[in-house]
Amino acid sequence: MKQTNGSRWLLLLALQLIVILYSLSNVMSKIASGYDFASIPYIFAYGGEILLLGIYAVLWQQMIQRLNLTTAYASRATALFWSMLWAKLLFRESITLPNIIGVILVIIGTLVVITDD
Repeated sequence: MKQTNGSRWLLLLALQLIVILYSLSNVMSKIASGYDFASIPYIFAYGGEILLLGIYAVLWQQMIQRLNLTTAYASRATALFWSMLWAKLLFRESITLPNIIGVILVIIGTLVVITDD
């Protein structure tokens, strides 16, 4: 089935939302690492990570049925950007110039792949 340009961009937006969900699982993992193993907060944080990954897996399967696999996998690389953003906003970690350059290169590469028809 041929996609219209508008529906393709909506799918790409949905894909980014799914990638954001995936990157949030890393946030839950980092939160879990701050607690003692098997403590109640650890179990909740780790359980949250597993829940997010489960939701991500279902949504990812739906997305790769609708998009070209190359486009979907290339877009997944933007998780680096989202993970870096969460690290800065939530954990006050520093972002270096090489980090920024790397993410820019990933985004440029992603755009090249998803706009190449």
